[in-house]
Amino acid sequence: MSVAAHTPIAASGSFLISPNVGLMIWVLVVFLVAAFILWKYVFPVIGKVLDDRAASINSDIDSAGKLREEANQVLAEYQQRLAEARQQAEEIVDRAHKAGDAHHKQVVEETNAERDRKLEQIRSDIDAETQRALDQIRSEVAKLTVQATEKVTRKSLNDDDHRRLIDDALNDLDFSSLSGGKR
Repeated sequence: MSVAAHTPIAASGSFLISPNVGLMIWVLVVFLVAAFILWKYVFPVIGKVLDDRAASINSDIDSAGKLREEANQVLAEYQQRLAEARQQAEEIVDRAHKAGDAHHKQVVEETNAERDRKLEQIRSDIDAETQRALDQIRSEVAKLTVQATEKVTRKSLNDDDHRRLIDDALNDLDFSSLSGGKR
């Protein structure tokens, strides 16, 4: 016979395999007491913690939704302000172009007016110089005519004779080609 066969467990078989009614009742009582304690004290606390956590998650989801809505509103407002800023910038550029064009037109007009004024002044100066030169030429022609007449006639003429000879000589000359057709 073996040693294992003489032990009391070996003689009655394994206690896990053979049912023991007293042990089963105590296990059932301990299980029911433990279940009651868990159900009465632990499960409500766990349930409350889980409910609080679920409420916290739902609150976080709601606040995230609100933040998303606010972010979308802020984005829409930003896009609107950006569009307004672009429109204002375009208006400023248009006004600057118009102001630049107006300034350019004004400068061109002022330059043309100044040029026309200077041209008129130059024409006036040329006409005055031409007239002065013609007057000098008339004077020289008159002197030369008197000198030539005195040499030809070999006598001195009086003032009336001088005037008559000068007027005749001047009437015979064509000064209109010298003055550009003006006199």
